[in-house]
Amino acid sequence: MSTEAKARAKARKLWWSVTLGRPLVTLLGATWRIEERNVEAWQRLQAEGNPCVLAVWHGQLLGAVWANRFRGISALASTHGDAEIIARMMQRWGYRFVRGSSSQGGREALVQIVDGLKQGATFAFTPDGPRGPRGVPKPGLLVASMRSGAPIIGIRTEISRAWRMGSWDRFAIPKPFARLRLTYSDPWVAPDASEASVAELQRRLGPPEAGVLGSGA
Repeated sequence: MSTEAKARAKARKLWWSVTLGRPLVTLLGATWRIEERNVEAWQRLQAEGNPCVLAVWHGQLLGAVWANRFRGISALASTHGDAEIIARMMQRWGYRFVRGSSSQGGREALVQIVDGLKQGATFAFTPDGPRGPRGVPKPGLLVASMRSGAPIIGIRTEISRAWRMGSWDRFAIPKPFARLRLTYSDPWVAPDASEASVAELQRRLGPPEAGVLGSGA
């Protein structure tokens, strides 16, 4: 297949994925029952116009994206094909984007993110995205917090019923009428990007796979 034919095929896949995927997720999301815990610290930062960095593992992304739509959040959008589909969907839910990833355009994107945080913006990160390894943070999130002074707030997701993909991140898609619990960590400013800071970030985010919310929880 020629380069031009590959580009056309990629464009068709993107168009169909967004055209079909966005209304399906919107219909699903309308049925979800969402509970947010310990969200007050972030709400206070947002009300005061102070920046922060929201962090969620890649496999838990969908529930967190849906719960935080139309809240004035910016995000790093990878140039990887599947991430472009997610970014196009998220734009309709009020998210803004900086382009780049850990492998392509990451340094330029990080400069834009740090500048945005210094101006009071809130950014969302998937520290193990876009391609893993699962649950292993890349340093960009820590560097952004360290350089800007913006605190990191981790989001841990638990879901009562979900489809779990066979992908590297065990991506969770909550089933219709599922209950979702999002627990926000206390704000924390990364002092550096050392192994100790990576371990602290992992502790605040919890396990990389979405937890199972029991019937009595």
